[in-house]
Amino acid sequence: MGLITDVMALIFGSRRNVLRETVEVFRENSEAGAARAHEVQIAALSQLGAEFQQPEKSRFDRFMDGVNRLPRPMLALGTLALMGAALTDPVWFAARMQGLALVPEPLWWLLGVIVSFYFGARHQLKTQEFQHGLAASMARVPQAVENISALNRLRAETPGAASAGTDASALLEATESGSNPALEDWKSRRG
Repeated sequence: MGLITDVMALIFGSRRNVLRETVEVFRENSEAGAARAHEVQIAALSQLGAEFQQPEKSRFDRFMDGVNRLPRPMLALGTLALMGAALTDPVWFAARMQGLALVPEPLWWLLGVIVSFYFGARHQLKTQEFQHGLAASMARVPQAVENISALNRLRAETPGAASAGTDASALLEATESGSNPALEDWKSRRG
């Protein structure tokens, strides 16, 4: 009996599991690996969220955001206005187009570059704002998952969800029959 105890103590004894430790040399502990992966993911999401933290915008920043929103609608509405002018007063429109024909080609190139840079910068800004919103949403995922699991534990199908546990007053209150005016009215009509 002592020999078996010594062999078992050698393999499993003194708060160590030599068999498990030996297997973990060849194969990763799945639970510990999942915990490490979870910690890495949380750290990465925290870092990503911290990169996109922005302070509250000043009045000037909000004003400039409003000014930056003007060129596209102005270009679209200006083009529609030119088409309307061409239909209502073709001579006036032709005179303006003759003026545009006199604009030198390098100036057209410069205008093209300015418009391209404006819309390219605007696209980059919107992409960064989208990534900021995405990072903020992803940073809230662990809390949302935790809240959903807590809510799922409260479902009526969950065993013991309505259990009073060791609270005697809750148990008495739950099992005590109270007056139900609707039920008493129904019983009086039937009987």
